[in-house]
Amino acid sequence: MHPQRLETPTTPEDLGPREYIALIDVNSFYVSAERVFDPTLRGRPVLVLSNNDGCAVALSKEAKALGIKMGEPWFKLAASADRMNLVAKSSNYELYGQMSDRFIGVLRDCAAEVQQYSVDEAFVKLRGTLPELLSWARMVRDRIWKHLGLPVCVGIGRTKTLAKMSNRAAKKLDHLNGVCVWEAVPEAHRDQLLSNLPVDEVWGIAGRMAKRLAGRGISTVKDFRDADPVMLRDRFSIVIMRLCLELRGTPCLPFEEETEIKGQLIVSRSFSEPVTTRAEMAQVLSLYAQRASARLQRHHRQAKTVTAWAMTSHFHAEGAHGPSLKVTLTSATADPVTLTKTAKLLLPKLEEGVRYARAGIVLTDLQKTGLEPTFDLFTDAHEERNIGPLIESIRKKLDQPAIGLGAAGLKAGQAWEMKREMRSPRYTTHWEELPVVRAV
Repeated sequence: MHPQRLETPTTPEDLGPREYIALIDVNSFYVSAERVFDPTLRGRPVLVLSNNDGCAVALSKEAKALGIKMGEPWFKLAASADRMNLVAKSSNYELYGQMSDRFIGVLRDCAAEVQQYSVDEAFVKLRGTLPELLSWARMVRDRIWKHLGLPVCVGIGRTKTLAKMSNRAAKKLDHLNGVCVWEAVPEAHRDQLLSNLPVDEVWGIAGRMAKRLAGRGISTVKDFRDADPVMLRDRFSIVIMRLCLELRGTPCLPFEEETEIKGQLIVSRSFSEPVTTRAEMAQVLSLYAQRASARLQRHHRQAKTVTAWAMTSHFHAEGAHGPSLKVTLTSATADPVTLTKTAKLLLPKLEEGVRYARAGIVLTDLQKTGLEPTFDLFTDAHEERNIGPLIESIRKKLDQPAIGLGAAGLKAGQAWEMKREMRSPRYTTHWEELPVVRAV
């Protein structure tokens, strides 16, 4: 986005109270979460690494200014890190998850209808005049900074797509101070901005679709907004037509207040060291099954079909080996015992000594808990005793490794678990890693 100046009218036309959508997102969320508990990182180039300390998945603006790109491998940067004053952090998912929950909690205190879109983004449904919207956006920005220490940008528009567009303007144009209400910007300035933006800046349009649109003479966001919606539907898809209408201010994307698991639930991870025995893989599958159970419990869901798989590296000397197993259960469940036993049915298909680099569990045929009546014939004894909710309640009260089923309940980390050699303390979830403050 070009550093073009957008001005807010001194006396914006008061259209009366109307319905709007706000998008609030945290700037460089992983880096910002690290800086909350380590102020020495502020102003320094910081990057957060992917699983097993592989590559950069989050960058501070100072790191971007050094020319570091998203996805750049750490091994290429490590040697020059000291010279660049660059700080690298391993992914601290426990910390990020907690800060995300707190971020959404503050938003729910500020608005009645909130839809969490991702770990660092949320849509909010609002009603008000333009001056009221500007005041609300600044209040939210200031409150999140005061209570959490997280910098956010707020974009407000008549639709989700316009909220995304205005949020991007708030993020890129410094003079807006992190807040942009689309309809409070003069129309001529909006048109000029959209004329300078390539069409792939539209939320939902990626590179391949942008090339197809360019073939029809649609190269900027303004071209796309002004295109014939019927032509877009016939030449491309109804989804593309809806995005065009959204840019014109016609809501086409539903606001879903309840965040829920849709379609399938996947728990998988690459290992820091290969797993070569069935005994080790039994622990992996047990741990993943219990994580999947906990997520189902939180979202009040049950699964009818369980798929478990393991895979060697694509560069495996004897060729890739990827055994898998799919099981349809008698009845839908979120019980960790049942899911663990089912996942372990994969073990006989594994070959001892083979170096498996990744494994996972996929739950499908999801349904709401209690949607179908459960007959006594199919009732699982563990589910009757609420084993899953009991485990989850103990973990919330104590910490994640406090309790588990079988081998997955071991507290000691295993060699195959994710490598995070530069992880910061899990300040908000582990008693032994609480920050220490000393009076001087």
